[in-house]
This record gives sequence, C-alpha cells and structure tokens, in this order.
Amino acid sequence: MGSKGKSRFKAPRGPAPRQQLEQLQNQMMQAQDNLAEAVVAASAGGGAVIIEMTGAQELRSITIKPEVVDPEDVEMLQDLIMAAFKEAMEKSRQLAADMLGPLAGGMDLSGLL
Repeated sequence: MGSKGKSRFKAPRGPAPRQQLEQLQNQMMQAQDNLAEAVVAASAGGGAVIIEMTGAQELRSITIKPEVVDPEDVEMLQDLIMAAFKEAMEKSRQLAADMLGPLAGGMDLSGLL
C-alpha cells in the first residue's frame, strides 16, 4: 500500500550533488597532478641499480653503477634492473593508493592508473 501525502525522505542538506561531484573531480585532478610530480626510488644489488619513477608510473631514470656492468654476466644486470623496476612500480602504486584512496571512498581505482 503506497503512502499518501508528503514523502518520508528528505533531500540531503549541504552542497548539491553536482557541486560535490565537481569538487571531487577537482580534487582527483589535483591528486593526479601531484602524483605526476612525486618521485619514488627503488634499488637493487645494494644500490648498484637505482630506478626512479613518478607516482603516475612514469619511468624517470635508471642509474647503473659501472662496476656492476660485466659483459660476462649480463643476466645478473638484467635481474637487478627487473628487481629495481618491480620495487619502483610497487612503491608508485602504493603512493597512488595513499593519495587517491581517501578521494575514492573505497572504490578500486587500479584500472585508472
């Protein structure tokens, strides 16, 4: 049986939903700009290979100490680079989660990065 008269539900008070959405979009854009500027560093082999990456997962630099470059053991250098890159990616993802998480309200944003 339907109710007659006034609705039992009232519109939420505070900023209109559209204003809230615009505010959230602005905050997300600012957070993404901050991520693009933030840099994380990761190393492997006791600092023999250092990789810097932005919070937006953009590779900034790879530094390789000359003493680790051995033409007879290229595979070791490749492994060091991979290890440092994986660590840099993880740090970058964690930074993004830390910065965007509060804005997302628990939503999974992994596909947006």
